Amino acid sequence: MLPSAGHLLSLLLVLGTGGTMPSPQVPPQGCYVAEEAGERTFRCSQAGLSAVPTGIPNDTRKLYLDANQMVSVPAGAFQHLTVLEELDLSHNALAHLSGAAFQGLAGTLRHLDLSANQLASVPMEAFVGLQIQVNLSANPWHCDCALQEVLRQVRLVPGTGTGIVCGSGARPDLVGQEFLPLAGQEVLCGAGRGGAQRSTDVALLVTMGAWLTLVVAYLIHYVWQNRDETRRPLRRASVLPVCSDDSSALSTMV
Repeated sequence: MLPSAGHLLSLLLVLGTGGTMPSPQVPPQGCYVAEEAGERTFRCSQAGLSAVPTGIPNDTRKLYLDANQMVSVPAGAFQHLTVLEELDLSHNALAHLSGAAFQGLAGTLRHLDLSANQLASVPMEAFVGLQIQVNLSANPWHCDCALQEVLRQVRLVPGTGTGIVCGSGARPDLVGQEFLPLAGQEVLCGAGRGGAQRSTDVALLVTMGAWLTLVVAYLIHYVWQNRDETRRPLRRASVLPVCSDDSSALSTMV
């Protein structure tokens, strides 16, 4: 009996790989793939991870990496997950996000959880193009204009706004205060991009005002100086006819 085409193909693969059958990439210990509500879910909660793991299936829609020891998210960490809708990075030790951390997720990602980390600031570029709800609570925020710009691009998960509190790295009088009530105050704008732009605008207005003041002062001085010069010929003109009349009268009497 002749072997089937599938058997021959498997045999060729074995020979081409040095005698061992290729095996699918195995998830890290503590991680597993599941179908939840008909959606591919990859769970790595409490798996002792210090970095984003490899072996995440490309068709994953929900990814749970919460309760690990990750400290950063590099550029393009999830760009191969073209249908990812939900990403949970909460309860890690994240202190840094690359500006391209969520590259490739602009069209699909809907929910992002960054709560309970060590984030003091995040780059605005990381959220450009994302239409997401995000949880930013329980982080030691610097509470500057950079955070304010981020909040203009994203929507907060309902009920999480009160958890965005200024950490120890913020200005001393802001430490421990909720950020959202302070977000509209101009006093916060000094370190972020918006603050830098506003500072530049104010400096430009002050400079223009100073130049305008100098021009007005010069015009007033010029007019005042020429005012005296204009009066002198008029005075001389008014005196000369009087002298002429007196001379005529004197010659007539003689």
